[in-house]
Amino acid sequence: MSANKKLLDKGIKYMLYALPLMFIGPSVIYNAWINKQNTWHYVVLGFGILFCFLAVFFMFKGIKTITDSLFQNDK
Repeated sequence: MSANKKLLDKGIKYMLYALPLMFIGPSVIYNAWINKQNTWHYVVLGFGILFCFLAVFFMFKGIKTITDSLFQNDK
């Protein structure tokens, strides 16, 4: 049972994209809630939510790609 190395590398790259976003997103959301008096509050909050959604997206895409490479689910 060997893995498709190129597809496995692609999945790991997706997971590496998600890693910093998992920390940046909540930090930006926290910063937006602390600075409610600022007029840019909603813009910063929107970016924080976007970063969190991107982190979840890249995690799912990375896990799916890794499992496809391990179980030879070629398309």
